[in-house]
Amino acid sequence: MKNLYITLSFVIASSTLSAQNKDTKNADRLFNRFEYVDAASEYLKLVDKGKADGYVYKQLADSYYNVFNAAEASKWYAKALTEKQDAETYYRYAQMLKADGKYEEANKQLQKFANMAPNDQRAIAFKQNPNYLPKLNEKAKSFDIKSLDINSDKSDFGAMLSNDNTLYFASARNTSRKTYGWNEQPYLDLYSAVYNADGTFSQPTAVEGVNTKFHDGPASISADGNTMYLASESFNEGLFEKDKAQKLKFGQVALFKSVKADGKWSKPTPLPFNSKDYSTSNPSLSKDGKTLYFSSNMPGSVGGVDIWKVSVNADGSFGTPENLGKKINTEGNESFPFITDENKLYFSSDARQGFGGMDVYVIDLNKGTEAANVGKPVNSEKDDFAFSFNTAKNIGFVSSNRGGVDNIYSATPVCGVEVVSLVRDAKTGSKLSGARVAILDGKNNIIATKTTAADGTVSYDVECDKAYTLQVAKDGYESNNFPVSKTRGGIVNINADLQPIDVIVTETEIILNDIYFEYDKSNITQQGAFELDKLVQVMKNNPAMVIMVKSHTDSRGSDQYNMNLSDRRAKSTVQYIISKGIAKDKISGKGYGESEPKVNCGENCTEEEYAKNRRSEFLIVKK
Repeated sequence: MKNLYITLSFVIASSTLSAQNKDTKNADRLFNRFEYVDAASEYLKLVDKGKADGYVYKQLADSYYNVFNAAEASKWYAKALTEKQDAETYYRYAQMLKADGKYEEANKQLQKFANMAPNDQRAIAFKQNPNYLPKLNEKAKSFDIKSLDINSDKSDFGAMLSNDNTLYFASARNTSRKTYGWNEQPYLDLYSAVYNADGTFSQPTAVEGVNTKFHDGPASISADGNTMYLASESFNEGLFEKDKAQKLKFGQVALFKSVKADGKWSKPTPLPFNSKDYSTSNPSLSKDGKTLYFSSNMPGSVGGVDIWKVSVNADGSFGTPENLGKKINTEGNESFPFITDENKLYFSSDARQGFGGMDVYVIDLNKGTEAANVGKPVNSEKDDFAFSFNTAKNIGFVSSNRGGVDNIYSATPVCGVEVVSLVRDAKTGSKLSGARVAILDGKNNIIATKTTAADGTVSYDVECDKAYTLQVAKDGYESNNFPVSKTRGGIVNINADLQPIDVIVTETEIILNDIYFEYDKSNITQQGAFELDKLVQVMKNNPAMVIMVKSHTDSRGSDQYNMNLSDRRAKSTVQYIISKGIAKDKISGKGYGESEPKVNCGENCTEEEYAKNRRSEFLIVKK
């Protein structure tokens, strides 16, 4: 049923008439009346009679597309595309394939779409990132979702929780209503239910005063609970087009306003920018009541349906509707906007890179960030839409047909933290791209490793109340670790400034800071790795250079023990250098125990003198 508010236009599309003939007349009539279930049945009769062609197959596929029967739509799109079709047909086919979990085949169809419409925003996005899905699947969960007990076996969607604990939503559950040919369900009414303190809901009831004999809902309620904006059909204000040949009236979806007085909603009045030529729907009112967001296919739209906004003046009048632009809108359909108290805009789109069907996206209008897919489980391979969020109650709602029919799900926030690291040159302050940033848990286990983008940033979504460490490395710079303290939600910004490697290279040796080992051990420590990375960089910059590693101990311990220990340390040092890409014939090592003290103090050394003798030297055999 939400397709009523996505497709929007109730006028006959001229493009669907071009291939009609006497055989398809009845099926086409049903299709143009948006009675897709019956239309599909009639097109199937033509298939059975051997009278099908590319046009019939496409109409049949589009019928199933409009009721979101992905398997059947895919089947008939495949047949339709044996003949020449427009680019949009390939895109729809790809969407249905994704909804059916067939991502590899979907990408093949998207490639064909992109070749046919190279300037389309959707095509550009696909070419830039054709294999986006693995990264999207890795996105940290932001919400836990749960199907509401108040759902019926008919369409329920577009839920919005007001500040007075009333949940408003659109529903086709009134079986006494006339059925709508689109999906053979009753016409929509606006319903409400009380949100109880224990998280349960009262039995839903139809909202008095606003429902008509046409489709009604969804709605948006003002912060004070006294103003309602809702969608209904333009027939309510006499806006429609007549089709004399079919003896039909074609209307639009339109926006209306109702005011509560003495606990009752007034008869809705139409907004001044409604029209018989386009639809306006899916309202969402800002917290201050000064801006109304909605979806429309009015002139000036980027694609089919776009997100718009209009100012609400103090005297009750309205400004001029403004399109939100290409940062949000695409050549496809963007609908079901919802503006939060923090000025975050949630909306649904069938044209961005998602899991299939419609997905929910969010953009922070204060920060001007890019729109981001909300991720699973809010989104799925099916249609996910009409996300709303009540900040005071800390609960959201999303609608989805993942269960076979449009239903409402609660969306409870999961506590998470976004760690954003900015890697810079410590001396110049310049941003460093291509730096390797690993995130480690509290036990120093590497969780994941990413590479910084052109702006020097990388981000990780992690759990609340846990400490982490960022391990940052880049060729030509000293590696370093940066702690991430425990925090409860939000964004943690880490400035990771790396020191450029500044190594002293003489005629005979490369001088590094002391390479420390743990007591009685020969494995490379983190501090040792930082220093050895400097040597690696020097050798990469001088590919002809050959190095000899000499490891020494102090005089404590037996001669043989110290010789063996120093030899092990020399070998582990060599192995580390080789692991970083240096050829085996460019590096060798040997332990010298206590045989070559730097300070000849015998058994009377100070701790400082012992430390000077316990060293590694990096001799240049060949430059």
